Amino acid sequence: MSDAAVTMDFHPQPTPGTARPWAFPAPERATLDNGLTVLRCDRPGQKVVAVEILLGAPLEAEPEGLDGVATIMARALSEGTDKHSAEDFAAELERCGATLDSLADHPGVRVSLEVPASRLPKGLGLLADALRAPAFAPGEVDRLVRNRLDEIPHEMANPARRAAKQLSKELFPSSLRVSRPRQGTEETVARIDSAAVRAFYETHVRPSTSTVVIVGDLSGIDVDAVLADTLGAWTGDKAATRPVPAITADDTGRVFIVDRPGAVQTQLLIGRTGPDRHDSVWPAQVLGTYCLGGTLTSRLDRVLREEKGYTYGVRAFGQVLLSAPDGSGASMLAISGSVDTPNTGPALEDLWAVLRTLAAEGLTDAERDVAVQNLVGVAPLKYETAASVAATLADQVEQHLPDDYQAQLYARLAATGTVEATAAVVSAFPVDRLVTVLVGDAAQIEAPVRALGIGEVTVVTG
Repeated sequence: MSDAAVTMDFHPQPTPGTARPWAFPAPERATLDNGLTVLRCDRPGQKVVAVEILLGAPLEAEPEGLDGVATIMARALSEGTDKHSAEDFAAELERCGATLDSLADHPGVRVSLEVPASRLPKGLGLLADALRAPAFAPGEVDRLVRNRLDEIPHEMANPARRAAKQLSKELFPSSLRVSRPRQGTEETVARIDSAAVRAFYETHVRPSTSTVVIVGDLSGIDVDAVLADTLGAWTGDKAATRPVPAITADDTGRVFIVDRPGAVQTQLLIGRTGPDRHDSVWPAQVLGTYCLGGTLTSRLDRVLREEKGYTYGVRAFGQVLLSAPDGSGASMLAISGSVDTPNTGPALEDLWAVLRTLAAEGLTDAERDVAVQNLVGVAPLKYETAASVAATLADQVEQHLPDDYQAQLYARLAATGTVEATAAVVSAFPVDRLVTVLVGDAAQIEAPVRALGIGEVTVVTG
């Protein structure tokens, strides 16, 4: 058959649809009779409902010498109730297709549930049982304590985790809980037993100081009735919210080398504290920090990875530590990555050169435009799942922010100019006010790091 005899019919090329405006979802607020605050957000089509419970049990409330009791309590919430043993509780979750996770952080304990919308009543019922009447069986608590003790040596061997621990220790006074490991130390965790866990629970966990966030396709579900029958049955005395402690930090420029003899790489973590999300500078700081080290095309990667080949990647970021209702609070501003051992000195020298050049010359409009496009343009994709929306709403509650904060943030990012972003990132990472932690072979890296003159150098063992 000749080519001329062959015909092909093509489907018409798809044409783009009309762009629809997008905004971060707005929740509805309510309060149950027991004092529990409820945020709900109906997301049609999201057949897996995400639930976040925030408990007013901050790490700062842990009794002296029992750091880690909040973590053990959080983990023990799913280890049996007055109705189910630990095994039965896990089986019930599996039968309704649900997953339950929990963690303890500085603002408080957070419990996360994901469950099919058709099984929401059953899932919320199990969650309510865990909060209302956890068993805290001595054998289960002891097992969780042993598991946590087994985790600690592995964390200490992890260069990134070890660097984070050292940075917190050096930045904050020892009197502040933020200076110590979130999940406790071997010494403090070993002291925890069932009685300590129950005492912490009874002192701090109650509906009046808690919030539940529910996000998903709620059509056809009488959410009010489901809540009344489940979380609404959780009772407890009213209590005032625990005040957030003031955070102080020492960001005098200095260097700490955590010695790891024979290490072929150096883990670096450079940080200081800054304002939290209540501060008007936050959007500009987010934008400027993204330009500095938020992606593979940012300045730090362009120099340290692409030009010099020192690393697979270096990131700059800001992470909220604690926020208070009055707008006070603090965040951790940091630069993190790893470099090969022989190039630790040159990599740090080039990193400081990037910061100095940024302060002297500023960001470019092109950098600003790309950052806005990446941060704002991908937001609809970032929040496609109910879990991502629920987590952000929970963050806003935890940080005492208004319900429309995230929606307003994207508008403010888009309106932030290059000059504002430059000023914010230069203020966030001043070259003479950074605490540097290096986890690596001190015998190889100490001398070249001292020669840089970026601060007093201390070698730490262990």
